[in-house]
Amino acid sequence: MTPRKLKSSRTTGEEEKPAISIDLQELEAKIRQNAEELRKADEAKNKKQERDDAVDGERIKQNINKIKAREGIIGYILRNSTSASIDLKDPTKIIDYAVLSSSASEASEELSETFKLGDVKHIIVEGNDAKLLSFTVEDNKVSVIMERNVDHNRVHKDLLG
Repeated sequence: MTPRKLKSSRTTGEEEKPAISIDLQELEAKIRQNAEELRKADEAKNKKQERDDAVDGERIKQNINKIKAREGIIGYILRNSTSASIDLKDPTKIIDYAVLSSSASEASEELSETFKLGDVKHIIVEGNDAKLLSFTVEDNKVSVIMERNVDHNRVHKDLLG
């Protein structure tokens, strides 16, 4: 196969160049239209994300209500940027568990930053008689207090399920 030669003009010997005409006003209108479509798509995506976040928050609340009656579950603390829900079998320990939950969460974040461990998925604080499972789903911070012999991995999985 021989390579094709470019066409040359008969009079000047120069290569023929295709004529290109661009209507700048039409091009600008198309760019504006595309930008508007992208903006609308981005707004729709943000609205969907807000709905998904609300659904996840509702799902966590529903799942927490299912596990709170289990044997060995002492209670839970569920908080987000606007509200908190606390349900403990022993209401005299609300402040103790709230401080424990908050302190454990802050300490885990600080340790993660200090030792460059990455994002904290969940934390377990285990004592002689009880343990605390704490994690975050979107805007919701969840802490479940349970007896030491309860399988926290199962509780965590059921809450996210």
